[in-house]
Amino acid sequence: MSSSSGTVLPTIIQGGMGVAVSGWKLARAVSVRGQLGVVSGTALDTVFVRRLQDGDPDGAMRRAMSAFPLRETAERALERFFIEGGRPPGQPYRLLPMYRQTVSRERKQLTALANFVEVFLAKEGHDGVVGINFLTKVQTPTLPSLYGAMLAGVDYVLMGAGIPREIPGALDALSENRAASLRFDVEGMPASEPLYLTFDPGETGFDTSVTLKRPAFLPIISATSLATTLARKANGSVEGFVVEGPTAGGHNAPPRGEPKFNERGEPMYGDRDAVDLMKLRDLGLPFWLAGGTGSPDSLNAAIALGAAGIQVGTLFAFCEESGFADDLKNDVVSRAARNEVDVITDPRASPTGYPFKVVRWAGDEEVFGTRERKCDLGYLRNAFRREDGKVDYRCAAEPVADYVRKGGMEEDTVGRRCLCNALTANIGQAQERREGSVEPPLLTSGDDLLKISAFLNGRTSYTADNVLDYLLVEK
Repeated sequence: MSSSSGTVLPTIIQGGMGVAVSGWKLARAVSVRGQLGVVSGTALDTVFVRRLQDGDPDGAMRRAMSAFPLRETAERALERFFIEGGRPPGQPYRLLPMYRQTVSRERKQLTALANFVEVFLAKEGHDGVVGINFLTKVQTPTLPSLYGAMLAGVDYVLMGAGIPREIPGALDALSENRAASLRFDVEGMPASEPLYLTFDPGETGFDTSVTLKRPAFLPIISATSLATTLARKANGSVEGFVVEGPTAGGHNAPPRGEPKFNERGEPMYGDRDAVDLMKLRDLGLPFWLAGGTGSPDSLNAAIALGAAGIQVGTLFAFCEESGFADDLKNDVVSRAARNEVDVITDPRASPTGYPFKVVRWAGDEEVFGTRERKCDLGYLRNAFRREDGKVDYRCAAEPVADYVRKGGMEEDTVGRRCLCNALTANIGQAQERREGSVEPPLLTSGDDLLKISAFLNGRTSYTADNVLDYLLVEK
């Protein structure tokens, strides 16, 4: 299928699963096959510096860093974070300063560097297309992250978990090396006193003499009304949509209307939560269906409904090229092959308030353990206006006393998990804690994990090529 501009559109979009489950190796494996490989931009600056602290054993980080236009930024990152041979056992990762509305020039440069490196490696050695996925909810690093990805020639930007209405205009500005801004969401801030997040390439030290390619923008939506708003009222062009249903992994949109829960405590979705594809088609933009679509039959059905194709996450999440730690990945795949796993839509786990998919099995406490409340990465913090008018930050998964001291309600903390630390643990970057304890993982997946045994067909592991061969068998 082609777009209105004549560009050949991908049939398969590989989901941008974070933190770093969709890393450059997975995205590259998909892109070389002519489909859209996507890297996750979530917490990519932290992932990058932890890879350096683990010794960058294959040299990929350093190879990509050598191509970054700000040599001094790359050299400073190596000097500060690279450890030859990796961290000694028991040594905690060195942390980056948490993002706020205003951060240092060097912090922005490093964020751009991390995103540049990931996209550079995903695009290295082939002419396929590569995308990057961000969460609208994680606002503060977005602009320098976009710019770094664009410096590496990213082809698509995908964003969900919110209403990314200002992103098209930001892409326009950054492609021309102009300053870009986003309205900063601050709880309690009067509408008459808006605050903004800004990024100016020139002031941040970049050469602004060369125009960058403006990537296509694909917002991830779960409602027809949101698609209409973005298509007609965004501050720049939207090139299509990913339509994501509640069976997708990670964060889901909450059900519309009065919340109802099933006997397992999961939010229940109904007809009001379905996207009207006929109205979506009337917008005249390509779209891809996502969430429970990981099969050839689903692909054929999507195309019959007018879609350009499908976005697939779960099957790619557990392939050999994904970023999940090998021991965790292998354990889950072997259990799923025996139908011993469950996927629960937990309405409380995420501090964002969005329902969040959690993988569970009998006796999994040994793997996932007891999590200490610790907010030292801070990507999911909410900004709020204090009584003195200053902006502060809090997270419902941080220590309860800290959250309450900042004006939060104690009941909001019940059942919340620190996803920032848990998701980095999923990819083998667990933080070392006091007395030798290690941050435990918390696995997320789409509902397709419950059907993966049919796809495995006796295999204990598989590759991204295997997934593509399976999905495109009838194409």
